[in-house]
Amino acid sequence: MQPALLRQAGTAVMYREFLPHTLLQPYVYCYWQLKTTAVLTEPFIYRVVADGCIDVFFDRNRPQDAAIMGFAGQHTAFGLGTAFHYTGIRFLPAMLPVLFPLSAADLSGRTFDLDAVWPSLAAFVQDRMPPLLTDNVVNRFLDECLLQHMARLKPASDHRLLEAVALILEQSGSARVEQIRTGASPRQLRRLFAHYIGDTPKTFSKIVRFQKLLQADPMLRSMRQDKRFFDSGYYDQAHFIREFRQLYGLTPGEVFRD
Repeated sequence: MQPALLRQAGTAVMYREFLPHTLLQPYVYCYWQLKTTAVLTEPFIYRVVADGCIDVFFDRNRPQDAAIMGFAGQHTAFGLGTAFHYTGIRFLPAMLPVLFPLSAADLSGRTFDLDAVWPSLAAFVQDRMPPLLTDNVVNRFLDECLLQHMARLKPASDHRLLEAVALILEQSGSARVEQIRTGASPRQLRRLFAHYIGDTPKTFSKIVRFQKLLQADPMLRSMRQDKRFFDSGYYDQAHFIREFRQLYGLTPGEVFRD
């Protein structure tokens, strides 16, 4: 989940998400769009909260600058200027290394030119993504490119990694590494997570716990009165606030308004 915190720009910035082709949905969470509907009076700062995913993105006005952002263990902020039209592909956790011969660990915490990682998509975006295309046409082009890529390979992943991810999701990030039973030792599991996810099982679990809390959309008053952060596995309020700020970039009090 990426909250669209656009208060600083009023109604002049729009964020939307689109489902990919059904055959791509096991690998791609969504296509997304972030664009200005009018020129802003000051540069826009876009905050990306930690979500465990890897994203490809490009400005449709400058498709030659397409980039890929690896797994992030904390929030990231980008200065986007006063006019932009970004389109992105958000891959589900662990899925990019299933589709490409790369390690998520090599991308972790960094942003690269797409051409250095995925030259064919970089060329596809540059050649076939003029800024005036409609969203539906752009999404069909992305579907076409990804489906063509998948047709040339047989996606394969390690079942132990997928079972561990499923368990972490089922337990909302509260599972300890030593409690994860998938046939892999803790050391093997850390190696699998580094390759497919880009970080450790502990860091991924922390992000899952944080994302589950965002999806619940709690109000600040409820968290104070019910101590809901204890149910999510935080030791105390200070631990919750510190970790939330690391992953979101703002305190819970700044995000959840009464």
